[in-house]
Formats: sequence, structure tokens, C-alpha cells
Amino acid sequence: MTATAVIAAGLGIVVGLVIGGFGGGGGVLTVPALVYVLGQSAHDATTGSVLIVGVTSLVGAVARIRERGVAWRTGIAFGVVGIPAAYLGTLANRHVAQPVLLMAFAVLTLTAAAAMLWRGDECPEEPSGPGGAGTLVVVRHGIAALTAKIVVCGVAVGFLTGFLGVGGGFLVVPALVLVLRMPMALAIGTSLFIIVLNAVSSLLSRTDDLHLHWQVIGPFTAAAIVASLVAKRISRRLSGATLTRAFAVMVGIVGLFVAVESVVALVG
Repeated sequence: MTATAVIAAGLGIVVGLVIGGFGGGGGVLTVPALVYVLGQSAHDATTGSVLIVGVTSLVGAVARIRERGVAWRTGIAFGVVGIPAAYLGTLANRHVAQPVLLMAFAVLTLTAAAAMLWRGDECPEEPSGPGGAGTLVVVRHGIAALTAKIVVCGVAVGFLTGFLGVGGGFLVVPALVLVLRMPMALAIGTSLFIIVLNAVSSLLSRTDDLHLHWQVIGPFTAAAIVASLVAKRISRRLSGATLTRAFAVMVGIVGLFVAVESVVALVG
């Protein structure tokens, strides 16, 4: 195994722990890792990130299906409206300079982190009554209001998935928890499912311009999958509020780092 593959596998472990534990945020780490550690261009890194995060999220979603940890109707609706938006985001990605692309990435991650920290203590816990969390989400909003929120959030996340090359989990989780008031445990599984749908759409729109570095993507993805399954077991022991705050802090740190690097690149 080459030094590059070893480094990629090490980074994959970190990304897998984040995806398995938080249901998203893997792209937030993967893109900077591919750019700043492994030296890829922002455009190649966004493509590789979509594939890595998408495959890892697929494994994570399948693992949670047995525990009924996915809100299927919300996830499908979220993903369906996001598919055409992800395609448009991918087209826009090709016409934006690398420093601008990374700055947009940084601004969004910092915004998402701030929102999660601000309202993290309001994170609803998993209900134990009849109908479960999925029914509770509908009751809280009403069908019409819930549908409108899903459409708006799905389109926004889908576009940003294609534009920034992330699975969208760092935006999906806040949307599910803060906007739809979904319990964190259910939001994690549902987020993984949505990430898979958005990743597939984004990859299909990139088929005519794919630059995949398999010596990096292979070990990165394999390590991420194993780590995500380990993190899933750990996350089950933590409260929704604790997971929310930890997720926000992680996203905020990465966003701050990318923001500083982007400013330096733009000024220089």
C-alpha cells in the first residue's frame, strides 16, 4: 500500500466516524481533506467526495433500516425534489473559481453550525408512544406545512449537494432537526438515505467530466465504511442534544479552517 493510500485510509476513518455518528458531515471533512491533505483540485475533490460519502452513507442507511431509523416518506420526498436541484448545482459548480467555491462552502458550514448550537438544546428526543417519530413530525406541522418545508429544504440541499460536492448531510441534519423538528436519532438515518439519493443524482450529472483518483477513493471509502459502522454503535449511547452539539462544533471548526484558507487564497 502506498503512502497516499495509507493517508487516504486514515482520513477515511475520521470521515466514517462522522457519517456513522452524526448521519452527515462527511462531505464537510472529505472535501477539505482531499484538497489540503491530498492535493486535489476543488473540482476533482468535490466529485470524489460525492462518491465516497454516497457509498458510505448507503451502507449506514442499510444498517439503520433494521431498526426503523429512517423516515421513508420524508426521505423520499426530500430526495426527489432535490435530484433536479442537485443536477443544476453540479452545472453551476463547473463555472465557479476554486477560491469562491471553497468560500461558499465555508460560509454555509459556519451558518449550519451556528444554527445547530443556537437551537441544539431544543432538539426533540425519540418518542416512545404509538406511531413513533414519523407520525409525531406530521402532527407537529400538519401535512400542508410539512410538505412545503420539505420541498424548500429538499431543493436547497439538493442544489448545494451538486454545487459543493458534499452529500448534503451537514445541511440535511440541521434541516430535519431544526425545521422539521425530527428527533436526532431518526434524523441521522433519514439523512443518510437522503444523502444517497442526492449523491446518485450529482454523480450522474458528472459522468461526462469524471476525474476519479481510485488510489485515493478506494482506501478512503473502505476505511470510512468500517468506521461508520463502529460509530453507529457509539452514537446509540448518546442523547440527541449531545449529538447535535458535537455535530455543530465539528462542522464549525472545519468551516472556520476552510474560510481562513479561502481568504488567504483570494487575497494572495
